Amino acid sequence: MKQLLLDIQPSALPSLDNFVPGRNAEALHSLRAALEGQSAQRFIYLWGETGSGKSHLLHACNRAGEALGAHVICADDVHLLSNEEQIALFDSYNHLRAGEGVLVAAGIAAPTAMQLRDDLATRLAWGLSYQLHPLSDEEKALALRQHAAARGMRLPDEVLDYCLRHLRRDLPTLVSTLDALDEWSLSYKRPVTLPLLRQLLSLS
Repeated sequence: MKQLLLDIQPSALPSLDNFVPGRNAEALHSLRAALEGQSAQRFIYLWGETGSGKSHLLHACNRAGEALGAHVICADDVHLLSNEEQIALFDSYNHLRAGEGVLVAAGIAAPTAMQLRDDLATRLAWGLSYQLHPLSDEEKALALRQHAAARGMRLPDEVLDYCLRHLRRDLPTLVSTLDALDEWSLSYKRPVTLPLLRQLLSLS
């Protein structure tokens, strides 16, 4: 029997297009505008708890910058930077301010609430700053239903409820699970059901 294991289902690479904004639509809009040179604001700071989408957006900005040929510097987890790394980021900020480019940084709290060097915290607070909010279960459910519909997949409520209750709750894992389930159901010409999901999970 062919085994379609979840751990070989690659998640889509982070992009601005596949970021589900929820309550973070303004931050997403500002990032797009800055990267595309449509905004005077070139310094954006993102903060929020784990799972709110900070790393996704920073990876997405890096990829978008490469695609657009833009000079983009992304700094994740600034609260973990050493003193030397903070000085380097401060210097990068000043260099970009005097020239061209975009700086996107992220941390677990607002710039002035993380015991950063005063000069770096001040610089990060000068630009746009957004607190990112994790998706609610309702927003995740909507995103998964939209993803399933785009694949032409019938997604029963009991399958969706099981995923949200019993699987890892980050959206990439949930999407990868649905993709694997859909492919398996098509391969064996069986409808998507909760028993089929449980069978698939037992193989991973």
